[in-house]
Amino acid sequence: MTAFIHHFTFEFKTGLRNSTLLLMNYLFPMIFYAMMGVVMTEINPMFADTMIPAMVIFATLASTTLGLPGPLVESREAGIFRSFKINGVPAASILLIPAITTVFHVLIVATIIALTGGPLFDGAVPTHWGAFVLVTLLSVFCCAGLGALIGVVAEGSRGTVLLSQLIFLPSMLLGGLMMPLDFLPESVRPISSLLPATHAMQAFLGLAYGQETIIDPFVAVAVLLSSGLLAFGLAIYLFNWDSRNSVRRGHPLMALLAVVPYVIAAVALS
Repeated sequence: MTAFIHHFTFEFKTGLRNSTLLLMNYLFPMIFYAMMGVVMTEINPMFADTMIPAMVIFATLASTTLGLPGPLVESREAGIFRSFKINGVPAASILLIPAITTVFHVLIVATIIALTGGPLFDGAVPTHWGAFVLVTLLSVFCCAGLGALIGVVAEGSRGTVLLSQLIFLPSMLLGGLMMPLDFLPESVRPISSLLPATHAMQAFLGLAYGQETIIDPFVAVAVLLSSGLLAFGLAIYLFNWDSRNSVRRGHPLMALLAVVPYVIAAVALS
């Protein structure tokens, strides 16, 4: 337990001292939040109704899918994990501790957004705060699992960027963050249901705001939970201590199993 606490403390401080992680965890989401609060609410006043959950999801994606995988790949390529193995550190701890510290960073930013979105930008506050907190935790858990999985299966830094953007960019366009899901053509909605941001947004709107949703919010919760569990389980199973190690426990394509809950949701929605 002492080793776990020391490792956690080190990773948490790294998230504040490392310029890249500081950007992904705090500066990027907070600056984007301020810009959307000032600009987007003027361009589209309806955005204020969903601004708080949308910006919480944005901060979650930025920290987990853009910020979490990179250090995992860099540490593996530098041989740091090899020294961890020699000292008896289990693979689960190597993956879970950075994920947990990332979750803490996201929750700090999410708390700031939730508490300031209403007073500063007239954003609609949740009607059910308990559901808001639970959906936030579930969304961060799911995305952190996907971020850890990307860090495990990516061959290098370029692969990390590509895989991260495959989740991040479509989420911004089709995930219901900038515009409601019912504004999208019906032919596009099954594609949007392949994204964790879509299910997170539907869960927020249905459970925390009491609004009608296209995807049943409880189905969205089930998709997020199952995807997060699959992603973390696959990340631990596929974990490779050294980039030069040619023997792997499973093929990296097994990571696609984490997408199965979204595919089922997309088929059900089509």
